Amino acid sequence: MPKIYVLHENNEWTDHLKLRLDELNLPYELWHLDQGMIDLSIEPPEGVFYNRISASSHTRDHRYAPEYTEAVLAWIERHGRTVINGTRALRLEVSKVNQYMALENAGIATPKTLVAVGKKNIIEAAKALGQESFITKHNRAGKGQGVQLFHSISALEDYVESPNFDPPVDGITLIQQYIKAPEPYIIRHEFIGGKFLYGVKVDTSEGFELCPADACSIDDMFCPTADSDRQVKAKFEILENYHPDFIDRYESFLQDNNILVAGIEAISDGDGNVYAYDVNTNTNYNSDAETKVQRFAMLELAKYLEKQLAEHR
Repeated sequence: MPKIYVLHENNEWTDHLKLRLDELNLPYELWHLDQGMIDLSIEPPEGVFYNRISASSHTRDHRYAPEYTEAVLAWIERHGRTVINGTRALRLEVSKVNQYMALENAGIATPKTLVAVGKKNIIEAAKALGQESFITKHNRAGKGQGVQLFHSISALEDYVESPNFDPPVDGITLIQQYIKAPEPYIIRHEFIGGKFLYGVKVDTSEGFELCPADACSIDDMFCPTADSDRQVKAKFEILENYHPDFIDRYESFLQDNNILVAGIEAISDGDGNVYAYDVNTNTNYNSDAETKVQRFAMLELAKYLEKQLAEHR
């Protein structure tokens, strides 16, 4: 019997989807791809395969989950199975450079970015950027890992040569134009089935760690989302009647790159220019924000997977 197969490496980020799949009484199986084995000479099972592997897997000691998942996806795709967020989506998930090139190719503006490998070249890239304030981030990251704001080259030099320097897992550091927003927030645009679902206003006043998953607020030191002080002002707020003109371009970008489920984060500068700076194909949702407006993305995702399974059958 065909099933929905969820490819992942983080149980906590999969719990909410499991609840919705159970609610709809759908047949499914979880494949935890931190490690494993596949026989390329046999066929994969019949069903719909949904990839939820995250670029931040290495922060959970799942260093090779993306590489192993790409092997599994290549095997599944070779046999023509229905795949949600296949190898192309995974390659964009684990490389912001790939993201930016694909976004720019679709006519979507991204912040000016330089790529550097090696501490000396990080400093040289910051000098070449030629801006008083700039951001560094990891090419393969997630959860805001490696994102830091600097206001001088000397501050960057001190950091790079200090014991606190956090080297990126793939060796690639991005030095990026700092977009100063008129107000401290970004908007995360959520898509299911390649279609826009809603926009989430995310408060950035306390930093760049923007993971909306409920699990992040429990035991993930890199990814806070809520605490007692934040209940006064919600960090995540779903925007009602929000549908900017550029959404069509975002949907075209997703279609061109075979991405069906994603969150695209964007920021506006003081002149109203909008820059996309992150594509998250392992997107998560914040339950407090959804409860407030009674819109539930995991339920919509489960319904979408149900439709895909029906079409597969």
